[in-house]
Amino acid sequence: MKDQQELITGLKKGDAKAYSKMVDLYHNMLCVYAYELTNDRDTAQDIVQNVFVNIWRYRLKLKDQFLLKSYLYKSVYNEFLNQNRSGVYVVPLEKKYIDALSSVVEEENKSFDQLIKLVRKEIDNLPPKCRRTFLLSRQEGLSNKEIADYLNLSTKSVEAHITKAFSRLRTAMGDKLDGILFMIFGPKRKLVDS
Repeated sequence: MKDQQELITGLKKGDAKAYSKMVDLYHNMLCVYAYELTNDRDTAQDIVQNVFVNIWRYRLKLKDQFLLKSYLYKSVYNEFLNQNRSGVYVVPLEKKYIDALSSVVEEENKSFDQLIKLVRKEIDNLPPKCRRTFLLSRQEGLSNKEIADYLNLSTKSVEAHITKAFSRLRTAMGDKLDGILFMIFGPKRKLVDS
């Protein structure tokens, strides 16, 4: 916490070394996160660059007592939304995803790359039908009914597979799961069954 306060103080004073340190500490993690949102490396780089430029531009408004890492991740998401408002509909980020993301952002023991790889490995280790059902739900945004029709299963079977997947993933990842899934797949789209 003391290092963060020193970093924020340095930024507010216009210290280029503090700015460089911030970029060194967070650039790669933010690029990974931005890429998970955009699926485009150039766009991800642009988003992160814009966030860093804005931090420098508005550095005097930084508060002394706040979590810089959490602020940076929220800024990346907001920049992602801003870039997508020009004609592309983006599902708004729900409060529970902000909370889940904040809990993952505050994780100090593992890098985001490691957390994402661990979740992907756990997903790969799910039984085949369970994994396929889970990915159709999270990655493709299909409703349980749509998955049931597509896989020729009952809706109850689809629900059971998804419940089993979440149970196994939650056992492996704990309370960080929602935030990590958000970083990988984005918010779960709410579809209306027709």
